[in-house]
Amino acid sequence: MGKLTVLALHAVLAMLLAGSVFVQAVMVPLLAVDLREAGGDLAHLRSALIVIALLGIVAAQVVLVCVWRLVTMVRRATVFSTAAFRYVHVVIGAIVAAALLVFTMGTLLAPGEAVAPGVVLLLGGVGVAILGVALIVLVLRMLLAQAIARDAEAAQMQAELDEVI
Repeated sequence: MGKLTVLALHAVLAMLLAGSVFVQAVMVPLLAVDLREAGGDLAHLRSALIVIALLGIVAAQVVLVCVWRLVTMVRRATVFSTAAFRYVHVVIGAIVAAALLVFTMGTLLAPGEAVAPGVVLLLGGVGVAILGVALIVLVLRMLLAQAIARDAEAAQMQAELDEVI
């Protein structure tokens, strides 16, 4: 990966992190105020919905930081090492946590007439889609493991060839 690509990706990740901090610090408190003033059927769920929103943002921030670290490893040509697994595992965990948060939100909104049943169904679909992303990252983790194994095998073969020569 070229220096320009890494720089561009770091810039995008930095903007996403800054945007998530803005949403966390400004938009979520405004949502809390709106939910408190609106009252209605969601008043008893206000705290739970705010906590779910904050935890979802934290999960996204964790993924962004781990991707930043992986991109840095790519730039240094150290991504094909076992150290990369730590970040990939954290990414998978954060994505699964985000899916569980979406399912929890759907479960909280399901009873009563606060939201239409279609909204709950949509949340279920979003949760399944997020789990699909976690499965894709898991497949990519398996590809990384295979690449590391092939790299180690190639290094061993090169060492044996060097001994013969």
